[in-house]
Amino acid sequence: MPFVRISLIKGKTPAQLRAIADGVHQALVETYTVPIDDRFQVIDQYDKDSLFYSQNFLNIERTDDIVFIHILANRWRDTSMRQALFNGIADRLFSDCGIRKEDVQVFISNNDKPDWSFGNGVASYVEEGSV
Repeated sequence: MPFVRISLIKGKTPAQLRAIADGVHQALVETYTVPIDDRFQVIDQYDKDSLFYSQNFLNIERTDDIVFIHILANRWRDTSMRQALFNGIADRLFSDCGIRKEDVQVFISNNDKPDWSFGNGVASYVEEGSV
């Protein structure tokens, strides 16, 4: 049930964009107990002059190959699962896409099951008749 927004500077090919999205999803499946068919992702591409980042925050050297990955997911996963996800995404994007691990930033925002509607105008995880 995660929703993933991937943001980066324009210039990647459609195949590279797909590889990035696939790598993020595979890491979610492998480390975050996400079902394989639970995939909802958006890729936002920006001109170089409209995506800003610190080139050395926390002594991590970043380049214009930076990728921001914002994941909205239920809050029940613990810190060790989050750490495994961060590592899994960085590993996948490095091995599958050649993106330096220093250029992979992942942010998780949490919500609760009643906050999701996957269609039909209903709260998908709320049992009918419950409050």
